[in-house]
Amino acid sequence: MSIEHHDALIYSMLLVSAADGNMTDAEMATIGEIVRLAPIFADFDIERLPKATKSFAKLMEDDDGLEGALKEVKKHLPKHLRETAYAFAVEVVAVDQEASQEELRVLELMRHRLDVERLVAAGIERGAAARYARS
Repeated sequence: MSIEHHDALIYSMLLVSAADGNMTDAEMATIGEIVRLAPIFADFDIERLPKATKSFAKLMEDDDGLEGALKEVKKHLPKHLRETAYAFAVEVVAVDQEASQEELRVLELMRHRLDVERLVAAGIERGAAARYARS
């Protein structure tokens, strides 16, 4: 399978959305919004999003789905985009206002596999929590 950095960023978001077996409308809307608005996706054809999603689903069907997907994400992301991938994943988790244990576990695995430092991850997580806070 040949993917590019855009696909790897999308996979990182889909990983956490699928973690608990419940890909919510809010999560999917957030993924679409990130792909439409984030500068890193400026040269990405939005029409490719369904293809990337199908490619991800096929990858997850393998016996080592989660590990395989994490390997693909790391393999196809330049080091300078690994924190970006983590930040996008955290955004997807934060949109529901409550993280499941499965989502938190996938975020932890992602942080380790992508070598995102603990303090950097904590800052990303805190920022997302602040953005999605409700009164």
